[in-house]
Amino acid sequence: MGATLVVMGCVTAPDASAGAAPGAAGEQRDFAYAAHESGVPEPVVAAVAYQESGWDVHQGHNTGGGYGPMSLTDVTPSMLAAGAAGAAGRSDQASPASDPSLHTLTIAAALVGLPAQRVRTDRRSNIRAAAALLASYERKLRGSTPQDPAQWYAAVARYSGSSDQAAATRFADRVFATMRAGAERTTADGQHVRLAPVRALLADTTGLASLRLEQTASAGTDCPPDLDCRSAPAATTNYQVANRPSDGMTIDYIVIHDTESSYESAVNSFQNPANRAAANYVMRASDGAVTLSVADKDLAFHAGNYWFNMHSIGIEHEGFAAHGATWYTQVQYENTADLVTYLAEKYHIRLDREHIIGHDNVPGPVDSSVSGMHWDPGPYWDWNRFMAMLGAPTSEGRHGVGPVGTAVTIAPRFASNDQTVRVCPADDPTGATPACTDRTEPSNFLYVRTAPSASAPLAADPYVHAGGSPGTDEINDWSATVSAGQQFVVAGRQGEWTAVWYGGQKVWFDNPHGMNTVRARHVKILTTAGDTAARVYGEAYPDPSEYPAGLSPDSAPAFTRYTFPAGQEYVATDRPAHRDDFYPANGTTRPTETYIQGAGTMYTIQYNHRLALVDTTDVHRA
Repeated sequence: MGATLVVMGCVTAPDASAGAAPGAAGEQRDFAYAAHESGVPEPVVAAVAYQESGWDVHQGHNTGGGYGPMSLTDVTPSMLAAGAAGAAGRSDQASPASDPSLHTLTIAAALVGLPAQRVRTDRRSNIRAAAALLASYERKLRGSTPQDPAQWYAAVARYSGSSDQAAATRFADRVFATMRAGAERTTADGQHVRLAPVRALLADTTGLASLRLEQTASAGTDCPPDLDCRSAPAATTNYQVANRPSDGMTIDYIVIHDTESSYESAVNSFQNPANRAAANYVMRASDGAVTLSVADKDLAFHAGNYWFNMHSIGIEHEGFAAHGATWYTQVQYENTADLVTYLAEKYHIRLDREHIIGHDNVPGPVDSSVSGMHWDPGPYWDWNRFMAMLGAPTSEGRHGVGPVGTAVTIAPRFASNDQTVRVCPADDPTGATPACTDRTEPSNFLYVRTAPSASAPLAADPYVHAGGSPGTDEINDWSATVSAGQQFVVAGRQGEWTAVWYGGQKVWFDNPHGMNTVRARHVKILTTAGDTAARVYGEAYPDPSEYPAGLSPDSAPAFTRYTFPAGQEYVATDRPAHRDDFYPANGTTRPTETYIQGAGTMYTIQYNHRLALVDTTDVHRA
């Protein structure tokens, strides 16, 4: 790990390295140098960078075009048209790309007399150029560059690039909150950066009116009141009208997705009647703006599993899973955390990784669908950071491994958890991967193997790899991985390796000194009720005899290749859920909706990379 770098919460002294801790280098000195050169207070520069990127270096893959730690933008028509971005073939694609807010990089580069390419790729040049841009905004507003951070509120709001008042002021509020509270994190390149707090900082908002920001109405949405949230209803073929939870269907899960397209393309596709899919919310990468496509009360077709659709809310994030770390922006994480916290409180959803899940954690409903289930948001969604924002950190507790039969939480540190995946053209609709390529980057997962050795084969999944062939390191192959926040029962220990029960197998992952796990507390561990294997399901419908006359029962048979063998143990939800089903009103044979709750109950368990369901009669508490 690199040295700890400290950004002081005080006015920058004339020395370009002022504010730096003794021996500090890298990003801290870059902030100090840029602050001295531009006249922008150093805490402002550092806090803006934290809000834009979490101090990481981005490479401009998102449609906000953000480059470097300051996310300076440079969007071209070809970027809007590339792959599935949604603008290919449009005659007006040059028009949105001409918006000055999408070209802050070239404007900022000119202010410091540097080539645009250097500002894209060199961290110090990026920070210098961005500070110069901030200074130009402040001079236009006030005629000077004051050294009091409080007077920079309007300039920071303008830096957001948003013309919407809610989004711009929310960005500025978060920058100022960061300055007041301070911030600290380890960046993807191993630098531990800390912004010291600026106590009693009160924002001077007097210049805000001169920005002439738009006030966008948010009527008809169900979002936290301070989120920039619009409504664009999905086509009625892409969801079913319901009345959750008043009609009996509980909302128990929130599913995190990515769009594999631009924000606008995703919203538009949900309005296409032929799409047959829609999530409840779509989150934009550049500024965290939200579109509500399907009301929470209704059943959106988003998870690829009808029973999980019945009981979940889906949030799509503008981005591409193969480039996730450069797409999933700080504002996306923060706004999604606010939205999830709001929804969890409203619908009493547990804030843990059995209820806040990725699309890649949703089980296939039946045998034929398991191998084709989606794998977004992929290996680069930082579950550690996100769950900590929810107040439910994945690393809560003591790192290490307990005895066999106890549970552990998977908790590798994202920034230092470098994993290699193979990315092929089919995995990357942006077109940025013309040939299969190995990538080694910070990731949210660990590989699991058949034996305690790095040379042992990856675990074999009977659906994904027929015939017992092992898993692969392809980015879309979720079948031999565990991700941050998942919980499993310890099945063995050998040297630096830990074994857990996983998908009916005993698998191993590298865990030196217990650094990749936390001892799980207050969890429910299940074993089989007898000496025979328990059945494993992807959905939980009632018994056919429990359906009213005139309704054809839905069938969700147990998986034929997945089992819960006797002697194995899995972590389960606290309370089992009822088997249930839903038939929406269709205006003819069903003038009103029909919700059916069966007598049987099912536990949700962490089975492999995905969740699964087991009948309560087949298991008991270990």
